[in-house]
Amino acid sequence: MPTSQYPLPSGFSRATTAAEALGHADLTGRLAVVTGGYAGLGLETVRVLSKAGASIVVPARDTAKAEAALKGLPRIEIRPLDLADPASIDAFGQEFAASGRPLDLFIGNAGVMATPLAHDGRGFERQFATNHLGHFQLAAWLWPALKRAGNARVVALSSGAHRFSAIDFDDPNYRHRPYDAWKAYGQSKTANALFALELDRRGAEHGVRAFSVHPGSIRTELTRYVSDADMEAIGFRDADGNIPAHIAALFKTIEQGAATTVWCATSRQLDGMGGVYCEDCDIAEALPADTKELRGVMPWAMDTEAAARLWTLSERLLGITFA
Repeated sequence: MPTSQYPLPSGFSRATTAAEALGHADLTGRLAVVTGGYAGLGLETVRVLSKAGASIVVPARDTAKAEAALKGLPRIEIRPLDLADPASIDAFGQEFAASGRPLDLFIGNAGVMATPLAHDGRGFERQFATNHLGHFQLAAWLWPALKRAGNARVVALSSGAHRFSAIDFDDPNYRHRPYDAWKAYGQSKTANALFALELDRRGAEHGVRAFSVHPGSIRTELTRYVSDADMEAIGFRDADGNIPAHIAALFKTIEQGAATTVWCATSRQLDGMGGVYCEDCDIAEALPADTKELRGVMPWAMDTEAAARLWTLSERLLGITFA
């Protein structure tokens, strides 16, 4: 039975930290893969899961940076992987598959935001390729290990920016329409939510449940391509460069920003549930497309037909199928 896209309520709030969301959960003996797990929200996620006893594989584009950031944390494995490089994903996937280990948690945390227009060697727009297709390809490799665990969870980092764009199935890679960095980012974040929705539908019978997460507004390395003019264009700065009060109230610390990811990955409150978009350590409310509120989830990010269509498109673009 599909999980209702409506708050539980969980008893948590936007101020909850990752450590608080974890509570007293014991993750001893459980294995996680966390992309982007060596900076920002990903690093905090890894730190909290590791403290609870989990073993964690951190795929890293910059292994030296990852080793420095994760130094001292127990049960951490760092392996090279670049989500923008399909050969790199295959190499990581083949190595992990050869280990034969079951995988309890897969957290797709890495991503890029509002980048200048660029296409990879396959012709895929950079944000769609990195944020969605790279994680989709990686998930295909990890799928047997997730099923083998028997009680696994997948957490896809989406964003409130999904409200900027649904999936343009006619031109997802901006080959014909004018490029808009924020709409492209929004499209990739809608893709993350739809990926979790369809993965959960396919995985539930195997004990694999999936969730998408809006972490909130946090100052991390993800904003490195975003200028003050860009922030003004989306209403996050005024003409004088100041952050409006109603926007400033939305910002979270990194500890708070990682909380919903950790909650979705570990909370017993979500046992038997999946396929929902979450924020502030709870299931988000479904809101109409014309809402002016900066919360909740838009209809196009909950569309089961669009989720199935995106899955088919992703398999076709990548030339892969889930086993």
